[in-house]
Amino acid sequence: MSQFDERNLSMIMDLYEMTMANGYHGLVTGNTNVTFDVFFRHNPDNGGFSIFAGLEQVLEFLENLHFDPDDIEYLRSLGIFPDDFLQRLASFRFSGDIDAFPEGTIMYPNEPVLTVNAPLVDAQLVETAILNQINHQSLIATKAQRIVHAARGRSVADFGARRAHNADAAVYGARAAYIGGIVSTATLLAGKMFGIPVTGTMAHSWVMYHKDEFSAFKHFAEAYPDGAVLLVDTYNVLHSGIPNAIRTAREVLEPMGKRLKGVRIDSGDLAYLSKRARAMLDEAGLKDCKISVSNSLDEYTINSLIDQGGCIDSFGVGERLITARSEPVFGAVYKLVSVDEAGRAEPRIKISETVEKITNPGRKCVYRVYNQSGHAISDLITLQGESVDMSQPYRYVNPMKPWRSRCYQDVTVRALQHPVMRRGKRVGKSPSLREIRDYVHRQLTQEIWEEEQRFDNPHLHKLVMSPAYYEAKMDLLYKMGEDFSPKI
Repeated sequence: MSQFDERNLSMIMDLYEMTMANGYHGLVTGNTNVTFDVFFRHNPDNGGFSIFAGLEQVLEFLENLHFDPDDIEYLRSLGIFPDDFLQRLASFRFSGDIDAFPEGTIMYPNEPVLTVNAPLVDAQLVETAILNQINHQSLIATKAQRIVHAARGRSVADFGARRAHNADAAVYGARAAYIGGIVSTATLLAGKMFGIPVTGTMAHSWVMYHKDEFSAFKHFAEAYPDGAVLLVDTYNVLHSGIPNAIRTAREVLEPMGKRLKGVRIDSGDLAYLSKRARAMLDEAGLKDCKISVSNSLDEYTINSLIDQGGCIDSFGVGERLITARSEPVFGAVYKLVSVDEAGRAEPRIKISETVEKITNPGRKCVYRVYNQSGHAISDLITLQGESVDMSQPYRYVNPMKPWRSRCYQDVTVRALQHPVMRRGKRVGKSPSLREIRDYVHRQLTQEIWEEEQRFDNPHLHKLVMSPAYYEAKMDLLYKMGEDFSPKI
């Protein structure tokens, strides 16, 4: 296959998804409904929160999941799947239910951000694709927001396609970065597919092609008089680039009644060069000319540049955004939490010697708890269907300190999970990408504490439990512990 061939993405799954599905198919319980939760255990970069992204692509995948004849023939060629299972796959469509946080929700470790309730075979086949989308886009959206936060109101553009792990990572990474707060992307396909504003100027090769730097700037300004941004570090920023940019503004653009929009610096001491360039531009009467910088930037270098007084209006961020370089994986997992037996949803739990890997069992609800000023003070897990009445003191359990008695008073709650798919079909209309982006911004400016948004030692957002849910989890842990205790 060529990368330009039309692709059916349904086969994006680990082999063991298919082997387990076949094993379930052979059992009388193969159509039993089960529940899986998607959650993660750590925020990237030791941050205070993460951003939920990729839900739209998850829903697209589930709605279109099917196996073409050539998929069936490939599976048959492996020699491990019986014909009756392959016949089932030939007419397969996902028939389950999905509940999820709205895309763009600020999320925290160990809470179910997406829940699948579906026949066992259906639920098993979709694991890899769901995690693939959520892990990638949540990682990039979270990294992008950290970079945007560091920029302190200055605009940030995605320059990362050439350093992305592949074409899909570039395109969907740009989508996630826009959710995280970047204002534009250099990737045209992302602009076409998602309506993200596109941006771009010139490369050093444009300047090097011309016989001299002024000729390169002159020709570019003549081609783009309304948006000329000149790359000034090909030879020498202060002795060549900025003087030639000023000359271009005076001799080419001003006679046309136009202004030089900006200059970009892509190497060197960006703080020092931007301050000197600003002084030179201002002295030449180009106070409205913006200065943009790029070159392996991330949240820490941007913070440092601003702290040093860098005269910078915008940042172009590439490899360390599109690859989330400092944090290679997001780490969301997909765990079985419930199995329908005799008309009841029976909880399931994974036990581990590593305490943090013990899962939260059963079907559940997740609420965000707000104080009177509208700030989120914690998230609350309850049993599914459990009444949550905040009109009177409400006792909760912090699983990290269960011996303490604590109550909520004068608070409000908001349910975080909502139906997004029923019987394989979407429920309602998905928000636009801009609406998702605005939702992220609204949460961070109105709901999420500034102390959770700092990079160093951020405040820990609590995930607590209702007493009924905590006791149900402990009872299941004790039961499993008894079942596997050595008999003396």
